[in-house]
Amino acid sequence: MHRSGHHHRTFYRLFVLSFLLLAARTGEAQPVERSGGEAAAVSTARSDTICTGIEQEAPLEWYTMISNIPGDWVRYSQATFRTTEIPAFIGMTGLTVALVMTDDETWRMSDRWYKSSPVVKSWSDIFEYMGDGRPQFGLAGAFAVYGFVAGDHRALRTASQTVEAILACGTVVQVLKHMTGRQSPFLSTRPGGVWDLFPNQIEYSKHVAKFDAYPSGHIATAMTTVTVIAENYPECTWMKPVGYTICALIGISMGNTGIHWYSDYPLGLALGYSFGMLAAHPMNSQSSAVSKSEPGGITVAPMINSEGVGLMFGVAL
Repeated sequence: MHRSGHHHRTFYRLFVLSFLLLAARTGEAQPVERSGGEAAAVSTARSDTICTGIEQEAPLEWYTMISNIPGDWVRYSQATFRTTEIPAFIGMTGLTVALVMTDDETWRMSDRWYKSSPVVKSWSDIFEYMGDGRPQFGLAGAFAVYGFVAGDHRALRTASQTVEAILACGTVVQVLKHMTGRQSPFLSTRPGGVWDLFPNQIEYSKHVAKFDAYPSGHIATAMTTVTVIAENYPECTWMKPVGYTICALIGISMGNTGIHWYSDYPLGLALGYSFGMLAAHPMNSQSSAVSKSEPGGITVAPMINSEGVGLMFGVAL
């Protein structure tokens, strides 16, 4: 598909600049609502300890954006694969199935809209680009630059956690894509696209768009970035409404351009939000997630013994 490189570069610069200015603003004193009705001032001097309304260790070492990722995967499995999450699984499955049943109809309508309106085409191309990872890494870079220049640990933490969440979530998304093998709409050979479960990986690498629709990595990346920033800057009450609106526009735009079906989004959104929350709320390094398992939780952890390497599964009763 044709994309306007000039528009992408221009929008990318504006996108990064606008959030760099946001980082500068959030360093200024602003009132924050506290429990009990008390108000406190958030200032540059205190921004290294005020994050998501609780104190966190500061500053983070640069490598934590990588070293925390395996722990994020373990914590995600512990939080997700538990009996208390069965209703959420049922709801997610029901919503996805309902959207699958209407996927072909909604895509054909979006495709006609995209091809018949230059305005829709232009804006769809822009918002599709906003979810491809480069703006998100650019945004993390903007927070990092500001954090280094201003000595703002909160901005540095936000940059580190954004990268961590994108990489941790993106790996899971890629594994699922390589397992489900769903065709993208613009290449679909039958209504709703073909699902080639566990496709030939050589063919996958040669014809990625024929296999990588489900789940949406674009929407997951956008959601995880919004979540990390919103959790680190709770005083910016507009962040979630604006961020969620942008995520919605990214989803609509990818439907218009034929990159994704609407049923690709529920799981992508759930993954993005979950890994964003995990990265924004790191577990104390001295605590053990296994020891804090709640009833009904399923623990998945690496296991190494004299007989080999594998995974250990446990159920907290």
